[in-house]
Amino acid sequence: MSNQNSIQEEIKSRLKLGNACYYSAQNLLSSRLLSKNLKIKIYRNIILPIVLYGCETWSLTLREERRLRVFENRVLRRILGYKRDEVRGEWRKLHNEELSDLYSLPDIVRVVKSRRMRWAGHVVAYGGGESCAQGSSG
Repeated sequence: MSNQNSIQEEIKSRLKLGNACYYSAQNLLSSRLLSKNLKIKIYRNIILPIVLYGCETWSLTLREERRLRVFENRVLRRILGYKRDEVRGEWRKLHNEELSDLYSLPDIVRVVKSRRMRWAGHVVAYGGGESCAQGSSG
């Protein structure tokens, strides 16, 4: 976190590490030998934790949400491949709406928000339990 209470540098660093992981696994993610489900599991279990490490403390702006979604969409496009346009007969990249339809799991921003809420619940539970214990001993 910077002295202006901004998390931008941390997110930038996390995305850089996520990109490095993505490029190291690029051959797997573009391979036709692996199923799309397995590739999504690789993304969810290897790449995503690197990007989202410590995300429970992030307060996202719209700009940072967009950067996270761009990262995720780029990885998903690599995993899910191209689509044949029925009208023109040409191959094209999947649109964002098509990606979200094919990727049924919560998107990266929802995951961040969910983890923040879960973390807040732990903080409240821990804080509440501690004050109760102090109250009973005094």
